[in-house]
Amino acid sequence: MTTARRPDDHYLARLPDGTVKQVNPFTGTQVWTVPGRGNRPLGAPALAAAPVAEDERDRLCAFCPERYAETPPEKSRLVRTRAGQADPGWATLTGLSRTELHDSVAEFRRVPNLFEILSYDYWRLNHGVTLPAAARARRDAYLADPAGRAHVLAVARAKALAGGATAEAWELLDEAQRLAGTEAFFGGGHDVIVARRHLVDGATDTSALASSGTLTPEEHRAYVGFTVDAMADLYASNPHVRYVAAFQNWLKPAGASFDHLHKQLVAIDELGTQAEQEQERLRRHPTLYADAGPALAERAGLVVARTEHAVAYAGFGHRYPTLEVHSLSAQREPWRQQRHEVDAVADLLHALHAATGVHVPCNEEWHHTPTGVDLPLPWRIVLKWRVSTLAGFEGGTKIYVNTIDPWALRDRVVARLHALADDGRLADGIRLSPPTRPGASHQA
Repeated sequence: MTTARRPDDHYLARLPDGTVKQVNPFTGTQVWTVPGRGNRPLGAPALAAAPVAEDERDRLCAFCPERYAETPPEKSRLVRTRAGQADPGWATLTGLSRTELHDSVAEFRRVPNLFEILSYDYWRLNHGVTLPAAARARRDAYLADPAGRAHVLAVARAKALAGGATAEAWELLDEAQRLAGTEAFFGGGHDVIVARRHLVDGATDTSALASSGTLTPEEHRAYVGFTVDAMADLYASNPHVRYVAAFQNWLKPAGASFDHLHKQLVAIDELGTQAEQEQERLRRHPTLYADAGPALAERAGLVVARTEHAVAYAGFGHRYPTLEVHSLSAQREPWRQQRHEVDAVADLLHALHAATGVHVPCNEEWHHTPTGVDLPLPWRIVLKWRVSTLAGFEGGTKIYVNTIDPWALRDRVVARLHALADDGRLADGIRLSPPTRPGASHQA
């Protein structure tokens, strides 16, 4: 006798032996979770703890506040307007000269990536892109200042040496040759949003890393909002941009160059396979997100938390244990949303990072409706825990083994969220799911 299958079983089904088979509704990725493979600690300290002196805390890597000159000239920074108050207020500063870099405390900085995925020459040679007037005026003013010129030349030299040039070869170049290519420092399409702290304030050893979850909810709202504004600017500054990829790699096992909190924004001239596949699925199934997104998570008992304008749940059909935040706003592009709608997403994302913990490597990936696309692709963010390594089975079958099933992930995260809420660590307005799910004894 065949057991009847429910419609949701296509995406998420538990077999009699406890194996969970999953299909991601938006990508088609197949994932299995086999019982007993996830009973181990998730993260270990990324660094061996070493004492750190107070005067070294802000110079541990090239993203630290005392090493501003090692990054290209910043495009903008976010500063507090009422430091030390519960509601600090925020202001965005642009056009700072080299001598003004330390006149204010940048809680978040937007700087060009020194090693772009798509270089400025890619846009110049393939699309005929030139510096916008405002960016060219900024470059001219920065180079006209002796301190600014020295800064640009020093960063250009460091980039050349990292690319294989020798110090002797650099010395043979004239100044015009040394400055060639530095347009990317003012008008490139690959930016980094860098947080102030490398370590939490007051840390005495190098293991006390400052992650998204160690920010206050107010700081995290500012971090996300600043990133959204930068995304909108990249779209507006180059008509050939079809998609701006936004992501955060936390810790080296997840692809980070530095264990210093930062997001990246990359403008590209194609939609990318992910967005194209989602669009094709939506054309065939226009109500896909309504049917197989938060609503399916709700039916399956996977929701972990919600706010008025967003919902967070344990994802399914992912290669790694994954948490998702879906915006419930009718506006699909985050920069067109009201600030309180963006804040709702930021609050849930902050809660998930805090529940994940500082020492779990993870990727944060943003998905949104590209400009010019008239399909209901909601703004959603996925947080992937990089706690396993893909191997031969996955490569040969394209069936991925995820060591933690979605219900176990949900229960682990909800328990942690309740503890964080009790400690006052989460934003106001977050409604947590109960620690115990109905029917948990036979689901998990």
